[in-house]
Amino acid sequence: MTATTAAPGSTRWPRPFRYVYAASLTENLGFQVGYLAVPALAVSVLAATPGQVGLLAVLSTVAFLLIGLPAGVWVDRSPRRTVLLAADLTRAALYASIPLAWWADALTIGQLYAVVLLTGVGTVFGDVAAQSFLPELVGRDRLVAANSLLMTSNATIQIGGRGFGGLLVQWLGAPVALALNAVTHLLAALALTRVRPAAPTAADRERTTGDFGRQLAEGVRHVLGSPLLRPLAVSLAGINLTVNLMTTMLPVVFLRELGLGAGILGFFLGAGGVGALLGAVTARPLAARIGHGRALWLPGVLVAPAGALVALVDTGGWLWLAGFGWLALAWRTGVGNVIGVSLRQRVTPDPLLGRMNATFRFLLTGAIAVGAGLAGLLGQYAGARTSLWVGAAGAALTWLPLYRSPLRTLSDPSALPTVDR
Repeated sequence: MTATTAAPGSTRWPRPFRYVYAASLTENLGFQVGYLAVPALAVSVLAATPGQVGLLAVLSTVAFLLIGLPAGVWVDRSPRRTVLLAADLTRAALYASIPLAWWADALTIGQLYAVVLLTGVGTVFGDVAAQSFLPELVGRDRLVAANSLLMTSNATIQIGGRGFGGLLVQWLGAPVALALNAVTHLLAALALTRVRPAAPTAADRERTTGDFGRQLAEGVRHVLGSPLLRPLAVSLAGINLTVNLMTTMLPVVFLRELGLGAGILGFFLGAGGVGALLGAVTARPLAARIGHGRALWLPGVLVAPAGALVALVDTGGWLWLAGFGWLALAWRTGVGNVIGVSLRQRVTPDPLLGRMNATFRFLLTGAIAVGAGLAGLLGQYAGARTSLWVGAAGAALTWLPLYRSPLRTLSDPSALPTVDR
């Protein structure tokens, strides 16, 4: 099945997109389980310190800092379906090594470090290729709808996936729960084999032979030189950094300080899935009502106090208030993801999509790595609660770069210049 867009006026999603969509859902289920199982394994099985938990979170995302920018050039030079397949098969093998080592009584924190680092490399290529593939699969006029569908579905999985992951960890143990990740990536790879890439064009062949450094610099200039993309990147990077200051230390606070089980932690994190789902569902009508620009920055103003509720998490009623705060932060992120990803795909020419997405992933996921590292340091030397409070304070300010940019009053991105296909 060749990766082609649907006929004009068609209401059905193209078959190649449906296979890629199925692969995305399967991968995300495994990710949601692993999101909880990896730190739970470190804390409960390997007796990791807060600093080691922070290092694990850093290593899971640092690949975006190390190879994020050149990965965009490689993705633009390669068939994107091939990149997606290789990323899934690599991550399946890596995740399978954890339960096997645990069964052999040979699992160490060093192996866990290596697995999260190398799976992060696979995620770099998988994420960049997936976002770069989407305009080819559905066409630019359906990008908002396609991103809304993807993020709505992924948020739905996040709701149940993290709670399900918490129960798996509690009932079967973290090593067994992580075996699910290997299975989900294998199933995703199987779905992707049903998609055949389009025949390479002259422009594709030119990108495979051009100067690597020049091509890399073109992607960076496209993002940082754009009055629309630059403030979007700064704001989203700030969101990722500050929220990850909280996320990284939540397992320590829940499991060690409050004595709550992994199941409760999973359901708490699952509240973020509810918020992300609400954000993905409300993004399109919100943007239609108040404009795409306002829909990017106004939710940040509305949820500015929510981080403080997360930092105040405790047992009893405070747990419910903290859960509401976590939901509100995730709602803001869900709205921003649908509108922001669609905007940047729309204003980027096809030959630059991989490098644009890689530059964003470098900045955004690099910010996650920095946030995780800061969280580990704060948790180790000032206490896990300090990391929550610093993250809450920073998250309240992340709307400002958007407000001070041309995005403040952008009504409809369809009025922007059409990119060359």
